[in-house]
Amino acid sequence: MKKTLIWIGIIAVIVIWGISAYNGLVNKDEAVTAAWGQVENNYQRRADLIPNLVATVKGYAEHESSTLEAVVNARAAATQVKGGDLSSEEIAAYQKAQGEVSSTLSRLLLVVENYPELKANENFLDLQAQLEGTENRIAEARRAFNETAKEYNTAVRRFPANLLAGAFGFSTKGYFEADEAAKTAPKVEF
Repeated sequence: MKKTLIWIGIIAVIVIWGISAYNGLVNKDEAVTAAWGQVENNYQRRADLIPNLVATVKGYAEHESSTLEAVVNARAAATQVKGGDLSSEEIAAYQKAQGEVSSTLSRLLLVVENYPELKANENFLDLQAQLEGTENRIAEARRAFNETAKEYNTAVRRFPANLLAGAFGFSTKGYFEADEAAKTAPKVEF
């Protein structure tokens, strides 16, 4: 009788641990999904600002249509790329598409330098400030996503939770990484 109670106690402890570990993994997985939602939310905010920025610039710089068209096309392409299961490859593809938007926006802002009256336009200045704030939000959301993904990945890979993770299909998530261009310091010459 005593051995039976001991075995029932051991089994109960294992079952309670399993339930607790599984629920912990689910909570962390949902936190990663929520953090990804914030990343997408901020990129969507930027995508929503771009048509207004392009329209404002278009009024001043009609002959810069190729740059304006490139911004619109990059925005359209980037909104088509989704994160999927948040694997490293899918995040890299998402990041590449968003990098194209950043690149074309940089070219657009260089065009603006040739139009002093545009740089003084209140609508343009407001849109530029909103875009700058959105870029900061994107950076913060990406940082928060990476932190959340790190916590989740650590939980999925640690023993003995990794046994449950493998059995129930929990896999590691990818991270946002610096763009190749960001790895090279710019040259400053005077």
